[in-house]
Parts: sequence; structure tokens; C-alpha cells
Amino acid sequence: MEIKILGPGCAKCGEAEKIMQAAVAESGVAATIEKISDFQQIAKLGVFSTPAVVIDGVVKCVGKVPSKAEALAWLGR
Repeated sequence: MEIKILGPGCAKCGEAEKIMQAAVAESGVAATIEKISDFQQIAKLGVFSTPAVVIDGVVKCVGKVPSKAEALAWLGR
């Protein structure tokens, strides 16, 4: 599973990354987490508000920090 955290590096982006890391650890899903802060790459994914979470190419969350429950649901747990 490939997870991308999109954002410039603000506090909310960091929080989204921490939540996704915790969800991956709790669920036991094999996943890589990549932080993307380049706005051109973010725009290519069709995202114009951050933070955002993309899992396996599917945008799951835009403009807000996901809850841990949401993150676990996206991971299938």
C-alpha cells in the first residue's frame, strides 16, 4: 500500500502524517508513507487544499486532518 501525505510542512500536515503512521502501525498493514511538499506534484494529483491523504492513488482526505478512525477505515481495519 502506498500512502502519500500532501502538504507544505505545516503543523496540520505533520499531524496527518503522525495519524497515518499510527494507523499503519496499529493495523499491521504493509505500507510506505511518503511526504510530498512540492505544490506542482500536489496539483497533479488534483489536490488544491492541504493537508491531504492519498492512498494507492485515491484521494481520501483534502483540507483537513483525518481522525485515526478514518485512517484505520481507509486501511481496511
